[in-house]
Amino acid sequence: MNPGPVEPRLYLADIRHVRSGGSRYRLRHRTYLWLVDLDRLPRLPRPLRPLARFEAGDHFGGGAPSIRAGLDAFLAARGAGLPSGARVLMLAHARVFGHVFNPLTVYWCHGPDGSLRHVVAEVHNTYGERHCYLLPPETARGDRGDLDVAPVPKEFYVSPFLAVEGTYRMQLPEPGDHLALTVRLAGGADGARLTATVRGERRPAGAHGLLCAALRRPWSTAAVSVGIRFHGVRLWLRGLPVRPRPRHVPQEGLK
Repeated sequence: MNPGPVEPRLYLADIRHVRSGGSRYRLRHRTYLWLVDLDRLPRLPRPLRPLARFEAGDHFGGGAPSIRAGLDAFLAARGAGLPSGARVLMLAHARVFGHVFNPLTVYWCHGPDGSLRHVVAEVHNTYGERHCYLLPPETARGDRGDLDVAPVPKEFYVSPFLAVEGTYRMQLPEPGDHLALTVRLAGGADGARLTATVRGERRPAGAHGLLCAALRRPWSTAAVSVGIRFHGVRLWLRGLPVRPRPRHVPQEGLK
């Protein structure tokens, strides 16, 4: 059975990071995120378009004609292409006043029968680099606080205070009325552990809902970028060593 399109959704989100093991640090950030069908992106009234734009250049290799085409190229390079009639949902920030930064974008890839085939976690760092993790459907289990999801080796430099080592355990259930994502990192040589959670509640995604979210969190995407740098300075002032950034080699399908 074809799953059919999904109407856009907004989630008022509470993001928390907890670093432990060696040096403890906590941060909290409130924002809002979109859940959209990649084949049916929102069409907003012209006056509201500066508050939400979705551009192909902000995801994957940046050179595909659409975000969906970029995802398809990434999957095809791994022998995991989706058949005709598949549906993909994306959770991400949209561009707001021309700016966007998505530390994590999640894609839930459904087959024509509605079954979940893949989960893709796309990670960006502040150096303009991107990396994607192709994950099994089990990643979308509900977050019950356990660690029975398969570990995923860390392959990408994200924070200057964490080396490219260790393993992730990702619990990325597809959002409904609630949003509940959890990513845990452990196993680094310095003993540092990081737990990142995203919790949120669904809100209407029409013009009124978007205006309410934008008024509550003005220029939300710029706030993400500023917040990352602010906390980075605080960690540096605490004396955390900066890890060398290795040369980034784009993945096959992201070039």
